[in-house]
Amino acid sequence: MNVSLTTWLVTVAALCALIAVDFFIGRKPHDVSVKEAGVWTVVWVLLACLFGLGLLAFSGGGPAGEFFAGFITEKSLSVDNLFVFVLIMSKFAVPSQYQQRVLMVGVLLALVLRAGFIAVGAAVISAFSWVFYLFGAFLIWTAWKLVQDARKGDHEEEYEENKMLRTVEQRFGVADRYHGTKLWIVENGKRVMTPMLVVMLAIGSTDLLFALDSIPAIYGLTEEPYIVFAANAFALMGLRQLYFLIGGLLKRLVHLSYGLSIILGFIGVKLLLHALHESGVHVPEIGIPFSLGFIVLVLAVTTFTSLRASKKQEQREERVARS
Repeated sequence: MNVSLTTWLVTVAALCALIAVDFFIGRKPHDVSVKEAGVWTVVWVLLACLFGLGLLAFSGGGPAGEFFAGFITEKSLSVDNLFVFVLIMSKFAVPSQYQQRVLMVGVLLALVLRAGFIAVGAAVISAFSWVFYLFGAFLIWTAWKLVQDARKGDHEEEYEENKMLRTVEQRFGVADRYHGTKLWIVENGKRVMTPMLVVMLAIGSTDLLFALDSIPAIYGLTEEPYIVFAANAFALMGLRQLYFLIGGLLKRLVHLSYGLSIILGFIGVKLLLHALHESGVHVPEIGIPFSLGFIVLVLAVTTFTSLRASKKQEQREERVARS
């Protein structure tokens, strides 16, 4: 797929325009209703579908299939991010009316950082084809780690600030309370950060860690940087609304980690087979149609079993409470 500079510029400009509209509509701090979150979630999903259909019309079924497989994978992995976002919001005691602003800026920061990861990944892949072995092995290891973490229990109960965030806090200082949506204030004659800026940096930098597995995963589905960027952009830009839409359902997705581990392991195997094929070894490769169907099936089964298990657990707790 040959993507011109003009196409890149038009795509980035269109995304910036959509982001600006989203920001303008939600610029006033407020509690996001389920209806508002639902409407915007549908809007971003429809926009992603329109983009995929555009690829189908202008570039054919191959790139379109790669985009949809990548988008669904990135979207499912981003849902796992929401668990950590909930912990971050709780850690910094973010007032509910400011959470949508925190998520918007944090996600934008995450998108910029991921763009850098995507560019580096594209450069490495074009120079060293053997990197697919590393990507495949890393994804299989990540899948195994997800399973082990899931067997030990749910997600971490506390959020621990990373080293970068602690360094920034020590360097600039942090105010003791929120000051609306202000990011900087002058306190005792010194310019310091507000907790609002700190939590935005926490969201953005934490997502960078998630990119360590999501970027190799999508490169296992497509080697086209344009599709990788677009899939990540659409998956991330709908993440803020998804946070408010399914925030209360996150704890019910008890099997999500198992589903994600299966998907990452599957893509890891796909990468290893592709690496062997590139090395001249005659092995079967996994096509995009099969990959797309497999990913959708795993997510559907995982969601169904999660909700069923959660319902049974709630019924057991009710029986215990009555007895």
